[in-house]
Amino acid sequence: MNRHEVRKEVFKAVFMNEFHDTEDMKDVVDTFLEGRDNAESEDLAKNNKTPEDESYIKTKAEDIVAKIPELDEMINKSVDGWKTSRMAKVDLTLIRLALYEIKIENIPVGVAINEAVSLADEFGSDSSASFVNGALAKLVQ
Repeated sequence: MNRHEVRKEVFKAVFMNEFHDTEDMKDVVDTFLEGRDNAESEDLAKNNKTPEDESYIKTKAEDIVAKIPELDEMINKSVDGWKTSRMAKVDLTLIRLALYEIKIENIPVGVAINEAVSLADEFGSDSSASFVNGALAKLVQ
């Protein structure tokens, strides 16, 4: 899998946290990855997910979920007029993912923002890409 595909899988796994208890997240991610492995899809066959990819997805998703309070504190301090409790869950998950990559993994700011905006175009509403871009621009000032 390329980095974009891996990031997309991390996003999906972290997004699932919005619908499950954080304490259950390890089992949720395991079930998600197992379901992805069992899916009979041409896209998944083309992705060639390796055990290393799966381990990276799992570890990164669990680490992001563990850092949600810290990430949300940064978001709430920086994004005027928008608290995390009011944000669309897709947008919030993408902002958390990009912020994690920038602050924890030291991914270049432009790369993290571009990837988040790309995923917002794919998974979010019509206004998601611009919202995610603007929120991340304020966060990295």
